[in-house]
Amino acid sequence: MAIAGIIFIIAGAILGWVQNRQQRRCRQLKLARACQTADLEAMATAVSKEIGGGDWRDYVWLCGTVKTTTPLISEFKAVPCVCYTSTVVREYEETVRQKDSDGKVTTSTQRGSETISEHSQRIPFDLVDPSGQVRVDPEGAKIEPVEVLNEFRPGNPAGGMLSFGGFSLALGENGVGGSRRTLGYRYRETVLPLDRPLLVVGMASDGRRPAQESDRTGTITIEKPAQDDQPYIITLKSYEAITKSVDQSAKIAFWSMVGCFGVGVVLLVVAIAG
Repeated sequence: MAIAGIIFIIAGAILGWVQNRQQRRCRQLKLARACQTADLEAMATAVSKEIGGGDWRDYVWLCGTVKTTTPLISEFKAVPCVCYTSTVVREYEETVRQKDSDGKVTTSTQRGSETISEHSQRIPFDLVDPSGQVRVDPEGAKIEPVEVLNEFRPGNPAGGMLSFGGFSLALGENGVGGSRRTLGYRYRETVLPLDRPLLVVGMASDGRRPAQESDRTGTITIEKPAQDDQPYIITLKSYEAITKSVDQSAKIAFWSMVGCFGVGVVLLVVAIAG
């Protein structure tokens, strides 16, 4: 019982760290400055006249529409986008034998799954609002895309070749045989599509990136903040929705922490008293 109490207290300490981190993230999100793209250009220009360009930073959030002249094309659904993740999951069943403490063997059939293919891509894009546009570098961002495909195809494919749209994958012997009996394959795909309203929370910077200068129209880039507790988020949700979500996560972690500490202390007291 004492060991269980210690485990609960350790879990409470971990949840305390999670709760503190979520609180910091929520606080930073609420401190992010709402702006439009023209505001960023004006602020960067004013600062560059005072101290020179290249060193201005501002943690901001802004809304706009996704634009690019060279979009990605998703593997399965061929959706024009700036980010996609395509996944193939094998679903199977297998016979499992277990022996209890009395030596009795029981047999059961269990279902499981394994990812056999996953491919993700993301590219920089322009966020366009009524006042102008700004470059967004999605590297390091938490992207919340939209699901465009979730389809299960039963059985093994003819000839041992998976295919969906422009995607194909030759299965090895382990992919269709062994003790696990294949039920079928599930295809999932999420994308960040073009021409959709989008929210970006990140660090606005006037630091130029030579590799991107040929295809950008402004001097400002939204990128991952250097400060760890400042979230970098690209989402189709509203600003209010994401701040509420992070705040709720912090509250859940807090009450879970309190519960773990409470149970852990009670178990230790009982163990010591016994």
